[in-house]
Amino acid sequence: MWLRFPGLCSWGLRFGLRAVPRQQQLQLLTLKRKFTGGMEEEAKRKAGYMAVDNHVQNNQALGIGSGSTIVYAVDRIAKRVQDENLKIVCVPTSFQARQLILQHQLTLSDLDRHPELDVAIDGADEVDCDLNLIKGGGGCLTQEKIVAGCAKKFIVVADYRKDSKSLGEKWKKGVPIEVIPMAYGPVVTDNGNFILDWKFNSVSDWRKVNVSIKMIPGVVETGLFIGMAERVYFGLEDGSVCFRNRDSQ
Repeated sequence: MWLRFPGLCSWGLRFGLRAVPRQQQLQLLTLKRKFTGGMEEEAKRKAGYMAVDNHVQNNQALGIGSGSTIVYAVDRIAKRVQDENLKIVCVPTSFQARQLILQHQLTLSDLDRHPELDVAIDGADEVDCDLNLIKGGGGCLTQEKIVAGCAKKFIVVADYRKDSKSLGEKWKKGVPIEVIPMAYGPVVTDNGNFILDWKFNSVSDWRKVNVSIKMIPGVVETGLFIGMAERVYFGLEDGSVCFRNRDSQ
C-alpha cells in the first residue's frame, strides 16, 4: 500500500505502509535465523561477540538493541556474566530486546532508573562510509534512538551485507519513518504507531534530510541515525571481523 504523506507531496516521494504486530517479532526473528545461510549467521555471531568483549565491563548499564545480530551479542553478554560474575543492568530498546534480556536471566532495567548508559549495542540495516545508519526495519527505531542517545558509547554490530559506500546502495526497502496513527490500520510499533518506508534515490546531505522529515507534523522519528555510531563491527565472509571508527572517517 502506497501513501502520500502530508508535507512531503512537494518532494514527489512515496511511502509504503508496513504492518508487523510486535507479538510476531520474535516469531519472525526465529524463522529468519532458521532459514538464513550459515556464513551470514557466523558473521553476525563473531561481530556481536567481539563488540561485547571489547566494550562490556563490570558495573555497567547497557542498552540492548533489536534484531537478529543482537541475539548473538546478548548470548555473549550472558556467558560473560555467568563466567566472570559481571554486575550489569540492561535497558531494552523493544519488546524483543526485553524478552532476550529476560530469557538470558540478565538484570532488566529502564531509563528511569538508569538515564545514562555506559554502552548501547545495536544492529543496523545499512551503514555508509561515514557510519551513518539506516535502522528500524523491525519497527523499533524510536526506542532504539532514545536508548542510543542516552549512551556514552553507541556501538553497532552487523555482517558484511550491511556495509555500503552510501545509504541505499544495498538496502532497498527505504528509510523507516514512525508516524502518529491515522484513523485506520493496525498497530505496527511498540509505541502503537505506524511505520512508513520512504523510498529514495540519491541524497547528498543526510543530516539535512533527517531534520526536514522530523519537522513534518505527525512524524515521531526516522530510522536515520546520523553521526551517532562511535564504532561499527562487521563480521566478514572469511570468518574475520573488522571495525570502523567514526573519528577515522
